[in-house]
Parts: sequence; C-alpha cells; structure tokens
Amino acid sequence: MSKAYIFTSYAHEDEALKTEMDKYLKVLKRSGKIDTWNDRALIPGQEWDKTIMDELNKANIILLLVSVDFNASDFIWEKELAEAMRRHEEGTAYVIPIILRECQWTSLPYAKLQALPRNAQPITEFANRDSAFTEVANGIERLVDYMLTK
Repeated sequence: MSKAYIFTSYAHEDEALKTEMDKYLKVLKRSGKIDTWNDRALIPGQEWDKTIMDELNKANIILLLVSVDFNASDFIWEKELAEAMRRHEEGTAYVIPIILRECQWTSLPYAKLQALPRNAQPITEFANRDSAFTEVANGIERLVDYMLTK
C-alpha cells in the first residue's frame, strides 16, 4: 500500500468541526501518506447514496465524527455505520471514533474501538482546540505509518 484512503462519516450539523479537522490532516495529504473523501466531494448529477457507499468501501480508514447529531442520523446509523462496523469486523478497514461533542455513545457498536482524542475527551471540551485536533491528527498518522509498514 502506497497511501491510506480515509473516509469521513459525520453529521452535517458538525460540518464546521469537520472542516477544521481537515486542516490538521492536510500535512498527511501533502506528505503523500493519505487521500481523504467526504460527502462534500459529491458532484452534481452523482447518485449520492451509491457514491457515498462506494467511497466508504474503498477506504481503509473510516473516521466517525461522533456527536449527538451523528448518533441521531438515520442514514449514518443504517448505512455508513453499519458498513463501517462490518468492515472493521472482517478486518478490511480501521474505524476510528473521534469524539467531537459530548453525547451518549458508550453503549453503541463503535464504543469498543479506541477513540480519539485521548481518554475520549470531546474536542469541544478542550481549552485549546488546536491541541485536540493535533492529537487526533497525530493518532491518525500513527495508524497510517503502521499500515504503510505492514
């Protein structure tokens, strides 16, 4: 594998936080270690449901941007999360929960996975969000480096 392909699953209510996180992944993109995709890359005329699932199935890292809105989304729950966890179980993708905002999540299927930031502290609760996003980016880079050397 020459680079990792990252799919980001998120609720549109969290778009500002997703956009902020994307900036922290830019270093990995510029280094040639990753490519990323999220639904804002859809182009007019594409079948959004099919394209989203195709891109999710291409990814070897799936980021779950966890918030109350993420957990409340029927599309995420029925489609993206179901497929992400299926791929995790079969060992074809790494799934990383990234806790954006405080919410109930510890009884959900992804709760068994190591989350970011450390100790699953919500990003919005950090006194310095730069520290939180940097910690997330460093964690993702550790996984990517591990995958690239495997």
